[in-house]
Amino acid sequence: MSSLGFRTGSLVVFASAALLAGCGSVPGQRMIVPASVQDTGGEFSTEAAQQKQIPITDINLALVRKLKADEDGMALPQDVSGLFGKPAPYRVGPGDVLQIVVWDHPELAAALGQPTQTSRTSDAIPGFLIDESGNVQFPYAGNLHVAGKDVATIQRELLQRLGKVYQKPEVTVRVASFRNAQVMIDGEVRTPGSQSVNDVPMSLTNAIGLSGGFTATADRSRVDLIRNSHTYALNFDELIRHGHNPADIYLQAGDLVQVPAREDSGVYVMGEVNKPATVLPLRNGSLTLSQAVSDGGSFDSNTASAQQLFVIRGSTSDSPQIYHLDATSPVAMLLANQFELQPKDIVYVGQGGLVRFNRVLNLLLPAINAAVTGVVVSK
Repeated sequence: MSSLGFRTGSLVVFASAALLAGCGSVPGQRMIVPASVQDTGGEFSTEAAQQKQIPITDINLALVRKLKADEDGMALPQDVSGLFGKPAPYRVGPGDVLQIVVWDHPELAAALGQPTQTSRTSDAIPGFLIDESGNVQFPYAGNLHVAGKDVATIQRELLQRLGKVYQKPEVTVRVASFRNAQVMIDGEVRTPGSQSVNDVPMSLTNAIGLSGGFTATADRSRVDLIRNSHTYALNFDELIRHGHNPADIYLQAGDLVQVPAREDSGVYVMGEVNKPATVLPLRNGSLTLSQAVSDGGSFDSNTASAQQLFVIRGSTSDSPQIYHLDATSPVAMLLANQFELQPKDIVYVGQGGLVRFNRVLNLLLPAINAAVTGVVVSK
């Protein structure tokens, strides 16, 4: 045997040995059938390497039942339960216009003013405008602070003051123009924008209906109501399922309702699937593991290992969770149809053993060929 043949043969034997040893050291291979996943946090230190154990939980019937029971038994958050109740009466504020009538005293009617024939729709409605300080001026009653009060309270205060001038006056107070209070509906509704609040109570469902309703891309499971710098997370379908009608939530002046898009709650399907993609939940926010795999084109029959189906949850948090399912049996797929995914979950399908071997081989073959070429050139 020539020297070249001997060197080449030795090189191939060395490469084969390196190949077999490499199957245990290729990055990511410890994720195939692990009892736990090690995640080193921070900078690597030779003196003390801090390691974090992330357990892998098998998806079985007991787990599915537990998750379902936790979801059904979850009580309505205390802050959300405080949103339900009877509507409060409308309270006036700066910019509103009041119509005040004192019966049997026509001399006070002149204070209202009469609209002229040239009045435009943009002109102020005749009445008593509440100024920026929340005050209103009325003859014989003087300067009256009315901001934050309902019409019944304003009427009683006017009666008290006018009673000092007139004997048993009869006073009627109503809001002629609502300009002060508004709510904002933003996001995935057909006509987002502001809406004026008036003396007809505005419920959450009514406000969304006035905005044209939810769009086809709206996520009804994550509607945010922002009030006084506090955000209330509302799941419309879950509220109804537990007997809480969103129509019993009444909006207040300054409220902001934000309806996000379903694409913000997508689940990432990757690995050995036919169509890696971001899968969107249904309009009610639900998405099962089987639906996500199906929308990803199912397993790649040539490369996928159905035993290695993982769900990674909270990958960017301090306490991520990993669930594992052996999807080789029909019973396992029934479990997958009951396992509910959450926004930003990662569904990963692993590779078969032969595929891993071939991919490692493809990584090593260029190095082997390059080494053989180098020997020939050197000769």
